[in-house]
Amino acid sequence: MEDDFGLALRGPATGKLRPLAGQRALVTGGNSGIGRAIALALGEAGADVVVNYVSGGEAADSVAESIRGFGARALAVKADVSREEQVEAMFARAVDAFGGLDILVNNAGLQRDAPLEAMTLEQWSTVVDVNLTGQFLCARAAVRAFKRQGFRPEVSRALGKIVCVSSVHEVIPWAGHVNYAASKGGVMLMMKTLAQELAADRIRVVGVAPGAIRTPINRAAWETPEAHAKLLKLIPAKRIGEPEDIAHAVVWLASDAADYITGTTLFVDGGMTLYPGFEAGG
Repeated sequence: MEDDFGLALRGPATGKLRPLAGQRALVTGGNSGIGRAIALALGEAGADVVVNYVSGGEAADSVAESIRGFGARALAVKADVSREEQVEAMFARAVDAFGGLDILVNNAGLQRDAPLEAMTLEQWSTVVDVNLTGQFLCARAAVRAFKRQGFRPEVSRALGKIVCVSSVHEVIPWAGHVNYAASKGGVMLMMKTLAQELAADRIRVVGVAPGAIRTPINRAAWETPEAHAKLLKLIPAKRIGEPEDIAHAVVWLASDAADYITGTTLFVDGGMTLYPGFEAGG
């Protein structure tokens, strides 16, 4: 099956639709958790994918190998997104390998939790440097790559797409996690500002805000029956999200089906931002 541009819309390995055929993507933190699911979904949708990692190289190589099984190209690249020189080198390698870039998924993030009075400057800086500054550095490198290569209407209506993975904590305060919440609030306004600045260039910038997702980073919140029951009280949908829930949203936002969407956050949270404490009238 082909679309109006003659691009293959179904993959040889899966028979599934390939709305991102011919496009090149880079996913930061793509070797585990949400990033892994996003990288795999982009590859299954037809995109060539750079799988970024800072540790866990074998896992990144495994993700890349799975993407190749979908008939797409894939490359695992080590880089600390909080380090400018490493980000620049990663994007240069991506462009050299794939001939350009069409999609950036700013996913890399971490937590260093502590109450305010016990939080060290190192804990604050580490989280802000990766979660916020890392997204800035990668977005800047991506926009430069988009503009250098020029418009490719045969593969996308946009010059480029940036998806910023944020969190429900861009709007929900989170006691004991001030560094994380501040970083995600910053991601939200960075995303909106970039979208405003770049819209006329046909570069779309959007956010995805996961709620409680079943990943290793938050295992303590769901792996015991007691923790699971407590968590579900915060989720009107009464289930924990899976990494694939986020991945499906990212693929759609990166596709031409979402071409008129920019500067907004899609919350994929089972209703966590709906103030579940008021579901019975408060």
